[in-house]
Amino acid sequence: MLRMEAVGCFLSSGHRVAVTWDNTSTPERLQEFVPQVQAAVAPGGKVSVENVERLLLSAHADSSYDTVLLGAVPGSAAVHNSDVLAEVARILKPGGTVIIQEPVDLHAAPDAHLRSPARLSSALTLSGLTGVKQLLQEPLTSQQIRSIGEHLGYSGGEMATVTLSANKPNYEVGSTRQLSLSKRPVPGKPSVDPAAVKLWTLSASDMNDDDGDLLDSDELLDAEDLKKPLPSSLQKSGCGEGSEKKRKACKNCTCGLAEELVEEKSKIVTPKPAPSACGNCYLGDAFRCASCPYLGMPAFKPGEKVLLNPSQLQDS
Repeated sequence: MLRMEAVGCFLSSGHRVAVTWDNTSTPERLQEFVPQVQAAVAPGGKVSVENVERLLLSAHADSSYDTVLLGAVPGSAAVHNSDVLAEVARILKPGGTVIIQEPVDLHAAPDAHLRSPARLSSALTLSGLTGVKQLLQEPLTSQQIRSIGEHLGYSGGEMATVTLSANKPNYEVGSTRQLSLSKRPVPGKPSVDPAAVKLWTLSASDMNDDDGDLLDSDELLDAEDLKKPLPSSLQKSGCGEGSEKKRKACKNCTCGLAEELVEEKSKIVTPKPAPSACGNCYLGDAFRCASCPYLGMPAFKPGEKVLLNPSQLQDS
């Protein structure tokens, strides 16, 4: 059972305090506990009572409370999940304190429903709270053991009740502050030797110094570097692959093959043959005369466009 003297040092007059309760504690215990908290924060203090299962839905304003008491009502056997702990960190004022009482298993497995004291401390830290301290550890009462069995379905293990305190850092989540960069010398930092700075500084006057040896960039090139590379050596791997008759440049070609193919295509001559004298050219070689320009070509439909190879054209 959480004693008021254990949390009295965290309560002062004028403080706003949130007290959570759950179904494992009786209404009579709650009615006895709340007046004690009110007396500790009087005058000017305010105590809010909230069911722990409704805490996430209560929409309390950020930084509303100086102190939050979780599971502090006598007889409580509530286990507080990470969402509840994060919500407590949100509604606490900067520098505020949370007092949490929770049943634990002193030798709990990592996946057990009840946490060990070390896992509970880590959960508080991961929720954004700092300065976690254990205030009290007591064995469970028979009523608490029965409540844990009924509500949590947990039995066995070396169970106890621990009371921990933690604080919210003295700043708001998401707050910013401009850094003041001082130009004053930092104690312990070695000063820069002016002679070393001058040694590694090159000014315009140093360029005209006759004693300075400057290298000509052309002298760094040898005869092999000055040779003009072959166009084939500049082609990207895969560019122009295929048969000699169906060479194809790759997409976004930069080696010049695309321009070369366009130039070759422009050199292909598509002559206009003279009108057929016999009118039988389209029927095939068996119907063509000896001087027909379509000799050797397959038959085609009348009016169909036919491309003649320049090698097939002969002067009559």
